[in-house]
Parts: sequence; structure tokens; C-alpha cells
Amino acid sequence: MAASGRPKLFGTDGVRGIANLEPMTVETALRIGKGTALLFKGKRAHRPRIVIGKDTRLSGYMLENAIASGICSMGADVLLVGPLPTPGIAFLTRSMRADAGVVISASHNPYQDNGIKIFSSDGFKLPDELEEEIERFVWSGQSETCGPTASEVGKAFRVDDARGRYIVFLKNSFPQELDLDGIKVVVDCANGAAYKVAPLVLEELGAEVVPIGVTPNGENINQGCGSTNPELMCRTVVAHGATLGIALDGDGDRVVMADERGRLIDGDRIMAMAALDLKERGNLARDTVVATTMTNMGMEVALRARGIELVRTPVGDRYVVEAMRKGGYNLGGEQSGHIVFLDHTTTGDGLITALQVLSLMIRSQKPISELAFFYEDYPQILRNVAIRKRLPLEEVDGLKAALEKARLALEGKGRVVIRYSGTEPLLRIMVEGERETLIESLATELEEIAIKHLG
Repeated sequence: MAASGRPKLFGTDGVRGIANLEPMTVETALRIGKGTALLFKGKRAHRPRIVIGKDTRLSGYMLENAIASGICSMGADVLLVGPLPTPGIAFLTRSMRADAGVVISASHNPYQDNGIKIFSSDGFKLPDELEEEIERFVWSGQSETCGPTASEVGKAFRVDDARGRYIVFLKNSFPQELDLDGIKVVVDCANGAAYKVAPLVLEELGAEVVPIGVTPNGENINQGCGSTNPELMCRTVVAHGATLGIALDGDGDRVVMADERGRLIDGDRIMAMAALDLKERGNLARDTVVATTMTNMGMEVALRARGIELVRTPVGDRYVVEAMRKGGYNLGGEQSGHIVFLDHTTTGDGLITALQVLSLMIRSQKPISELAFFYEDYPQILRNVAIRKRLPLEEVDGLKAALEKARLALEGKGRVVIRYSGTEPLLRIMVEGERETLIESLATELEEIAIKHLG
């Protein structure tokens, strides 16, 4: 709960929930729009300009209109870009010198959910303290009384060339001297925000593209496709004899891949091969990669053996980016596929990541299977427990003793990570170690405790 006693709006990745139920209602979206405009009003001499983009969810229409109305009612202007990947909106916010960018998306969640996340003018996600300012405004009641009138209200403009601007940016991240001639790529756009951009970028660079997940209808985003359901992408690679597969999520900020045999390549392996390449070329800042607590120990051990250190953060790409900026690192990401190449962009971008991997394949003249599978993962068990309440973990009866038991049993050759999801009513349990039977039993014990006391 927020300090006011009201439900906390902003989680690890903005505001998220079931569309048309609090907090994802038109009324709350309107107040978030007002609060965002007020936050940036007065910071510069000009009238604030705020970019709004969205993914392909049915509820995006009503939330887009509500947020735009809130912004205009506070005397700021709106730049509407329509369906575009989250990183595309971060890019446009910077390139158009806008004061902020708003993304309407629930990323990898099902279509009935939606979310709101906000970028600053520099293209980075708002820090906690600025999100809290907006939140205080939303619950304060001020939104009903503090708007301007007459010619001081804002206007809304549609940016017709937004997609083209982003495509040019993506292509400029790919080495000018290379092309994708002779490469067949399966690209799964999850029926989401990248459904037009992704195939076009790859085709314009010379690839033969097999597109899937490119027929959004408002309800099929992430449905049986995309980075959270990559089996379709893996099968399609094999069926078409493709060089590799690329699967994006609903808002295009994460990616997983498949090699030519249809084997899945997660975010850990993408980071690992990128790290080796950057280090070999002298471009890996401080010979370090930033990852989260979920990244497999097998990757950490393999990178350390090659002179690369791993810095871990809590789960959430915003925490990865914060650590990268603070430590002066240029590569980081998550096992789920949020990969951040800070030399190119400010946030996770599935297409930037895919293009960096493709350029590595071309320069090295090696298949992705050889580049990605150079180490063995430690066995890892993941359990998600649906919860009805969020007790502090230290107050969950029996959990502390079970965690100590697991620590002793793993003998320093494994890890246990337990955390509440920042976007769903779930407790996530991860147990990792050398012996699969041991971690299975430990995960089951922890899961049973969670179901008993939180489910």
C-alpha cells in the first residue's frame, strides 16, 4: 500500500492491471495523464509535449484517449504515434525533444490486461521518486480543480512518420558495411506492437523474412506466440530451414531466439554471446555484464572463466539500467529477454538486440548455435504460486527455516530466489543447483509453504 493508505499504483514496470478495473480505468488513466503533464509543466519555457504510444490491445483505444485528454487538460500537448514498440517510444521521446513519453502496454501479459509506463525526456524510465509524485497527485483530488482554461489547454497531434523514424534508427544500429543477404529469419511479432516494424527492418536490410504473429485483432496479443510462447517460432524455424528465429513480446522490448535446429536461446545466452563479442573487440565497458538474480549460474561461471564479471540486480529491467548507468557498464539484461545495449538505446529493445546478434553472426561467419551454446546451464526450477495476499516474506511461517535448509543443502553450489511478481499476483520461486533431484525437492517444499500461507 502507498503511504496514503491507497493502493500503490506504480510497480516495477509502471502501472498494470485488468483493463477497465482499477487501477486501469479511464478515470485513473485520465488522472495519470494530468499528473504526468503537471510533473513536466514549468520545467522548460515551452509548453510541454508528451509522446503517447501503445501496443495492439483492444483497451488501448480508451486508455490512449483518456491519458491524452488528461494531458491536454493540464495545458500540455500530445504527440500520438499509435502502435509502436516501447523502445520506439523511448527513442521518439528523445529524438523529438519531447518532455516525456507514455507507453500503453502490458508487455507480455494477456490482452485483457493493460499498463502505463512513462519515460523521461532522456528516454529512460521515470525514477521511483517521480512516479511517486504522479501517484500523490492521482490520489490528492487536485485533478478536479487545477486545470487551465481557454487557449491554455493543450492540443493533440498525430505523428504520421513515427514508424519510419524508428525504422531508420534501427537500421542505423546495424553496421553500414554489412547486410542480411542470404539469411532467412523467422520473426514472431506476438501480434503486438512490432507487427509492422520488425519484418520491414529485416527485409530492408536484405533478409528473407518468414513473419508470424503479424495479424493483431486486439485480443490475440501474446496468444500462443511471441517470446512467452516461443514454441511456434522454434517449429517454424525448422519447417522453413531458417538461419534463426526471433520472437518478440507484445511491446517489443524483449526477445528470445532459436538456432537453426529450433533450440531456444534465452536472454542469458544472448547476453553471454554479446558479452564475448564486445570484449573481444575491446568494447565491453569494464569487462562487466549486468544481470538479475534470475540469470543462470552457468552463465556467470562461464563468463568469469573468460575474464568477464557479472553484477546482479533485483528482477526488472529498470534496475538493470540503473546499475548500468551508475557503474558505467554498457551491456545488461534479463533471462526473459530484456537486453540493453546502452551504446545504442536507453531501454530493452528486441529488434536492436536481434540486429546485434545478426551482425555478430555475419562478422564471425558462425551459426548462432555455435555462438550461443558455449556453456552448460545449471539445472533451474521455476515455480509460480498464485497468491491472495502479500505478507512480508520474513513473516511467512516456516519460510525462513526452509530457506536456511536449502542454503545448507546446496553447499554454495546453487541459489534460491523468492520474490513477489511486480506485475501479477504471484510469488515466484527459483531454485538452482548442480543436482536436479535436490533442487526439485527444495522447490516443492518452498512451494507448499507458499500455497499454505499465501494462496
